[in-house]
Amino acid sequence: MASVEIEDIRKQLPNWVKASVPYASSGKVASYIPELSKAPYDALGITLLNTNGEFASAGSCEMNFTMQSISKVFTLVLALMDNGEEEVFSKVGMEPTGDNFNSMLKLELVRPGIPFNPLINAGAITVSSLIHGSSQEEKSERILHFFKELAGNDNLKCDTDVFRSELDTGHLNRSIAYFLKGNGVLSGNVEEVLDIYFRHCSIVVNCADLARMSLVLACDGTDPLTGKVLIPRRFVQIAKTFMTTCGMYNASGEFAIQVGLPAKSGVSGGVLALVPGRYGIGVVGPALNDKGNSQAGVYLLETLSREVNWSMF
Repeated sequence: MASVEIEDIRKQLPNWVKASVPYASSGKVASYIPELSKAPYDALGITLLNTNGEFASAGSCEMNFTMQSISKVFTLVLALMDNGEEEVFSKVGMEPTGDNFNSMLKLELVRPGIPFNPLINAGAITVSSLIHGSSQEEKSERILHFFKELAGNDNLKCDTDVFRSELDTGHLNRSIAYFLKGNGVLSGNVEEVLDIYFRHCSIVVNCADLARMSLVLACDGTDPLTGKVLIPRRFVQIAKTFMTTCGMYNASGEFAIQVGLPAKSGVSGGVLALVPGRYGIGVVGPALNDKGNSQAGVYLLETLSREVNWSMF
């Protein structure tokens, strides 16, 4: 059955991509991180990978891009593996915000002043401070090694140009981090934590890498292509729940209705999605909508979910 399904998807996928590309024209490539503004606005690519190792790809699927906020899912998992649930969720909450991903608003308005969830910037910066290691270099190396293992790709690396661009222009993130430090939420040196955060956001992947990483989540933490358990099942459950409720920022509810799959977006235009127990999906489409999600990529995922009847709901 799986082989038949993937064959049908392979036949239709180029048509679905072609029909989705025009939607990019109403989006905008992220420019607040200057290096990201260089991406082609009309690029759109997708790779799907199933548990048998069969894949379907179309469009600009080999295009390299940085993970940006998609990395937050996996640093959350690593922080949970390092510290356990009680410690992590004493520092970050479990609820959607309804605000933009880089908002500071509720940090001041709502007590006790911890970030609402780990997938907004404030939460992800806090999570980055919880990664174990004797130095910021060791912490960043542990994150990169973990991502390499999940993607089955030893060649993953940080894009130093994007990293420096984020480091030089990340004034709002720096403000968030110092506010968290002042509230006693963030431990450690603020600039070192930001270095770790900006580095994992700047790790370069393509659609195939995202598909492999999301397939591990789809299979409850086990890589079905190697049989190796990479993440405890409980922590995958937590990650997938956050992806469903918060993964597409303040468009997460609409995405759940229109697509119905756990997903996480990034401002480079990447989207990681999964079909539980069956598929990992990686998408890239740099032109973003006003919520910071890939304009054409979201439309493509809506089409895919509708045509293959994949919604969980």
